[in-house]
Amino acid sequence: MTASALRVVIVDDEPLARAVVREYIGAQPGIEIVAECANGFEAVKAVSELAPDLVFLDVQMPKLSGFEVLELIGRQVAVIFTTAYDQYALRAFDVHAIDYLLKPFSEQRFVEALARARERLAARDAAPVDALRV
Repeated sequence: MTASALRVVIVDDEPLARAVVREYIGAQPGIEIVAECANGFEAVKAVSELAPDLVFLDVQMPKLSGFEVLELIGRQVAVIFTTAYDQYALRAFDVHAIDYLLKPFSEQRFVEALARARERLAARDAAPVDALRV
């Protein structure tokens, strides 16, 4: 992640859920929504083509679940799961999700997850530079 805007993709089969995430993102500086996807197939295509910094990913969607999307796009992509189902939380962290937002989540909780994502991305990007100093 550079000084440029944080590039994000929103993936959720529910238009209202995408609208909430879009609204919360709109209140935060330095974030560009590069795609919104209504299903897993669109998500895999968008992430492959656009290489976003962060994906807000629903778990339960028709055809491809959020976990199936993650298998296809790879774990190197930073993901915050957004779902109405708490039973997937442990699995989400097993696949190295940055956070797990349980719907309906507050804007404050969203901001906390976003801060965690920014920290993780900054640490990841700083690691190769630190490795060169050894």
